[in-house]
Order: sequence, then structure tokens, then C-alpha cells
Amino acid sequence: MTADDSFSRLEDDDYPAYTMGRAAEMLGTTQGFLRAIGEARLITPLRSTGGHRRYSRYQLRIAARARALVDAGTPIDAACRIVILEDQLEEAQRINAEHHRTT
Repeated sequence: MTADDSFSRLEDDDYPAYTMGRAAEMLGTTQGFLRAIGEARLITPLRSTGGHRRYSRYQLRIAARARALVDAGTPIDAACRIVILEDQLEEAQRINAEHHRTT
């Protein structure tokens, strides 16, 4: 692997570049919060060869959305469900708009 390959991984939103501790620090939350949203199946962190959770930038953006809802008083399970439903709605709207463009 070249240095260019390593750098391009960091540009990839899906590359699991962040440890649980770093992810929690970046979000200003606890590792327990990250575990809880994992248990609620909002995100599924990848595991390192040593079994440690690793998070991508995409997953951190999703976690930040859930955290904002929780900070506003929404229970964590409900916040996770809201984020999931918002994403499903956005995808359905995208598919619908694409369908209308092709017909």
C-alpha cells in the first residue's frame, strides 16, 4: 500500500478511521452513547482485528443527528428510529424523483 492509498482512505466517508474514544470525543458524547446507538441498530461500527469498534465519518454524521435529538429531550431509542425513518423517507423521495425524471 502506498502513501497515496492511505491518504485516499481518509477521504472515504465509509472508511472506519476513528476509534470509539476518538469518535465520542469528536461528538462531545460518551462511549456509552455510541454503544447505545449501536444496540438500537442505528449504526454498526466495524471491528478492528483486535475487536475494537471503529467508526467512519458517515457513521459519525448519523450519530451526531441522533445526539442532537437526544440533547433536545428525545429518548435514545426514539431518536434512533427518527433518524432511520428520515433516511428512509429521503431515499424514497430520491427514488420517486428519479422515477418521475425517467417517465
